[in-house]
Amino acid sequence: MTWRSYRCPMTITVNSIPTDDDIVALAAELGLRCAPSEAEHDREATFVTEAYKAMRECGYLRLAVPNEFGGLGAGLRQVVLAEGELARRAGSAALAAAMHLYLTLVQCWRHRRGAPDAEGALRRVAADELIMATSGGSDWVSPTTTAVQVDGGFRFTGRKKFCSQAPVATVLSTSAVLGEPGPDAEVLHATVPLSSPGVSLVETWDTLGMRGTASHDLVFEDVFVPAEKVVGRRPYGSLSGPLLVAVIHFAPVVSAVYLGIAQGACDEALRVLGARPQDPGPTAVRQIGEMAARLRVARWALLAAVEEVGEDPPADEQTLITLMVAKRHAVCEAKAIVDLALDTVGGPAFFRSSPLERAYRDVRGGPFHPLTPEATLALAGTGALGKS
Repeated sequence: MTWRSYRCPMTITVNSIPTDDDIVALAAELGLRCAPSEAEHDREATFVTEAYKAMRECGYLRLAVPNEFGGLGAGLRQVVLAEGELARRAGSAALAAAMHLYLTLVQCWRHRRGAPDAEGALRRVAADELIMATSGGSDWVSPTTTAVQVDGGFRFTGRKKFCSQAPVATVLSTSAVLGEPGPDAEVLHATVPLSSPGVSLVETWDTLGMRGTASHDLVFEDVFVPAEKVVGRRPYGSLSGPLLVAVIHFAPVVSAVYLGIAQGACDEALRVLGARPQDPGPTAVRQIGEMAARLRVARWALLAAVEEVGEDPPADEQTLITLMVAKRHAVCEAKAIVDLALDTVGGPAFFRSSPLERAYRDVRGGPFHPLTPEATLALAGTGALGKS
């Protein structure tokens, strides 16, 4: 089973309810437009600018905004399908967009629960091309950025790492610790416009893979954050509150990206074998079969996990375990599948000009996204013990 590929015009009517075929067709056509520039951005470690231009033109960045707010109305499952199809041809573009799309889903979740600011954020994504970024990779449960209370709000100071799409993002979903870091401290979650005085970008993104995401550092120097921009609070060191909501939407979307890269590697292996004058030998046939089997089971696992938690998942430990176990399986299998693709193609895949060489590097980013595979096993084990 593969991520289904379709060809269609690059538009979906805003007032219509998109089908899975509509969503995947949009992502497939977008991938075809993004793919030609991926290699150059990988070589130069520059942002996938052309991809984002195409995303704006076709409405992909408002994919998850509800129809009534000017978006395309895709739910969690459809975002997963779309990101898998886009990553099949353009991994960096898909991963960068994933950071915006999962935050859009978070705003939808908050809107359904009556958050007063969520509708405005969703409307701005649709009408004003608001692009949301996150600093969750460095802020996790125990952020190092500090918050000091002042009249009307707080002052944030610190350095944020792994801020994908930093060159084009307009607002950052981030956090800071209020008080001395430790058991008694409190973490504030807030949205901060990147145009705020005191915010600066430092170009640090020179990495093994996913080089086109431009996941640079953002530095906060005494940045004023109005009290009304604080969207939630949680205990320091605790995976709860706004962070938990973010993680349960992040996990399936980012999983789809890495499975999409693996699907693209399988596609490339099949293309290379098909171009050779001789039929593939028994070893290559078996390797292709193993790739197809691993892709099918990993995709089943991911979509089943999304179905299990539903389109409006509860923010609880069981939801977290379900989605993180699926994420662990997806990113581990994606690495194995790309490795098999290289083995199947052989020496030509060792050249920088081969899409498999880039896929081999890009797919290794998957396990670094929280939770890591080992942390996921610890979480699942703790949960199982708690039920015994």
